[in-house]
Amino acid sequence: MKDKNIPEGYLFSKGYTNYIFILLFLLYMFDYIDRMVITSLFPFLKADWNLTDTQCGMLVSAVYWSIVLFTFPISILVDRWSRRKTIGLMAVLWSIATGLGAFSKSFRHLFITRTIVGVGEAGYAPGGSAMMSALYPQEKRSLMMGLWNASIPLGSAIGVAIGGIIAAHWGWRHALGIVAIPGFIIAILFFFIKDYKTIGLERTVEAPTKAVNRKKVRMSIMDTLAEFLSKPSLIFTYFGMAGVVFTTTSLLTWLPTYFHRVQGVLEKDAGVKASAVMLFAIIGAPLGGYITDRWRKKQINARLLVPTITSLLSAILMFLAFSVFDGQLQYLILLSMGVSITAFIAATGAVTQDVVHPGLRAMSYAIAVVIQNLLGASLGPIVMGAISDATNIQTAFTFLPIALLIAAALFFAGSFYYEKDLKKVEKVELEIVD
Repeated sequence: MKDKNIPEGYLFSKGYTNYIFILLFLLYMFDYIDRMVITSLFPFLKADWNLTDTQCGMLVSAVYWSIVLFTFPISILVDRWSRRKTIGLMAVLWSIATGLGAFSKSFRHLFITRTIVGVGEAGYAPGGSAMMSALYPQEKRSLMMGLWNASIPLGSAIGVAIGGIIAAHWGWRHALGIVAIPGFIIAILFFFIKDYKTIGLERTVEAPTKAVNRKKVRMSIMDTLAEFLSKPSLIFTYFGMAGVVFTTTSLLTWLPTYFHRVQGVLEKDAGVKASAVMLFAIIGAPLGGYITDRWRKKQINARLLVPTITSLLSAILMFLAFSVFDGQLQYLILLSMGVSITAFIAATGAVTQDVVHPGLRAMSYAIAVVIQNLLGASLGPIVMGAISDATNIQTAFTFLPIALLIAAALFFAGSFYYEKDLKKVEKVELEIVD
């Protein structure tokens, strides 16, 4: 029976809920620090090993290829076994793999360690999303998902900035070794938090007798597939997210290089300048969540209308920054885009949890991760690197707004189906397990 002191819609007390949120936030932040630190090390790796831009892009894409391969099976562990244990184990793995990269002797060795980093990080977004959805009531879900996802630009900015600073003073190997330690510590703490009981995969159906009007039956494989394939708003959201992630990952990967090559910024300062754009993205994720939750009170499909508007706005700002303006005005536009381009993530993340069976939330976000990493994050760095090798980095950036325009169109299409899909969702009450 639920404790009467726990507020309506919450799984735990507000104090304990906030403690878990802090751990989830820190783990996501260190996830992205470990993931993106490599981008500011490109000039040092090119100097040591004579790498091409395409090879540098592969060191980022390696993480996403692993995420694509392992996210789905790990999400099954999350939904059917334990969120805290799966998340803790994965965080330990990615932290160790990041540290091992410091001992690489060649591009191949470093590529392998980056691949293992991706294996570890594959389980975090689905597991973390499932836990976030359980921690807070639905009317606050976009805001809290936005605050949680603010850790992504924060971690990315720290990773890019601190990587270049450490590498400039002590070498790129020290950068990988140092950033691996904090995430490992937080991962150990995560093993000791409370979790909710695994939810049975059952659905409500009309009973064959008048004595019982409705009953629960175990979901078949086809029922499970239908949870995803019969929800147009979910499908459009998955692919829309891929379009934005293609763009954001390309920015995270190549913006330091752009500042260094096009504007002549020193290598150690290029990462810091790029990280400022990412830091402004910290505002975008929670702001997008706040606006979505407020608008949703009057417009139920706001969770897809907000991403439509912010993606379109970001496309316009990016076009102006890389095709029209330069100098200080260009940088101000990029900072503004840092806010708008991440405003989609809170609302779309909430959609992946809203319209599916509560026992399939991690799997739902895993599908989103697979699609956005396969079509977005893993392709972006390589496509940008290949265009840069064939032409130049300036030309490569002029193509990015196209992906955002496609994303905006997909989100808008999904908004017409969201309310209908929401009404199909099974209602389940969560129970705590120590």
